[in-house]
Order: sequence, then C-alpha cells, then structure tokens
Amino acid sequence: MPAKASAAIALPAKASAAKSPAAKSPAKAAKPAAAPPPGAGPAEGDRAPAFSLPATGGRTASSEALKGKPFVVYFYPKADTPGCTTEACDFNEALTQFKGLGLDVIGISRDAMPALEKFAAKYKLSFPLASDPENATAQGYGAWGEKVFMGRRSIGLLRSTFLVDKEGRIARAWKRVKVDGHAAEVLAAAKALG
Repeated sequence: MPAKASAAIALPAKASAAKSPAAKSPAKAAKPAAAPPPGAGPAEGDRAPAFSLPATGGRTASSEALKGKPFVVYFYPKADTPGCTTEACDFNEALTQFKGLGLDVIGISRDAMPALEKFAAKYKLSFPLASDPENATAQGYGAWGEKVFMGRRSIGLLRSTFLVDKEGRIARAWKRVKVDGHAAEVLAAAKALG
C-alpha cells in the first residue's frame, strides 16, 4: 500500500515538472519510496543477511562470528523507552534458556554506542546491543519502513525478530512485533528448532 501512495505522489510531481520548467526536484516527491514496502526483507527459509556492527561491552555483533550456530536477532526502535525496555528485559530474563539451547541473542537499533552502553548498564543486559546508525542491517532484514504511532505515519525501524538456524537461514520471522509475551514466543520457537 505505501508503494502505491509513493507512486501517486511521484506522478503529480512529474506532471507539474512537465507543465513548468521552473518546477524542481521530482526526486523530493519520490523520497518516501525509499522505505521498503511491507514484507520486504528475507522470508522464512531465506539466507539471513550478513552483518557486522559495534556492540555493547566493546564487542562486535557479527553474523560471521555466529557461523554454524543458531541465533536470535531482534530490531527495536529506541533504547530505554518503555516497549524497548520491556522487550530487552524479557530477552535478558530468558537468556539462560536461550544459551542452554546454544543460541545467542542480539538486539539492534539505530542508537549510538553511548546510549546503548547506558541502556545495557541500567538494566544489566548481558547480551550484545548493536548500533546500526545507517540502517543498513535493518533494511537488509526488512526491519525499516513505514510505521504508524499515535495516528502519525513515519519511516523508521520496525520492531522485528528473526530466529536464524545453524545453516544461516531464517527459521522464523516476526514482523511488527507486539512486546508482551514475545520473548517467550521466540524461546518456544527456538526449542522447536531443536
């Protein structure tokens, strides 16, 4: 649906450019199309996009380092906000169980490293929180696009989670996640992964 809206916006811009040589920048009208359409990104069974990002505790969160191991990567909009705090604490509380299944958990947001370090310290989060300021990893996973918050539409990070198997393929994908009970749902899927 957003792609159609973008095309509708772009057409009038082209038409007005044709009518008036002084009219400029059809690219500005096309700018909203930069967000991937809903459902973009890998589907279950697809190879998980590669990433290497700076993470809390002086670590690097890297798909290469996780090669041959299953893992959970989740995307959240902003550190130390209510929903993101609940989600992070729920994953942290279940971390021993995830580790018992041989899975690492990685949280990714656009936040800069100082904000992530503060967030991790405040809530004693043991798993790495990685910084993706350019949204490259989020876009690769389809976790960047149009969202609605309190009736306002914007382009931003979409709360999403991916369970990646030891072959590096997406075993399960959760898009536009609701926080309550989500970590438990991911843990159940991880247990079923075997």
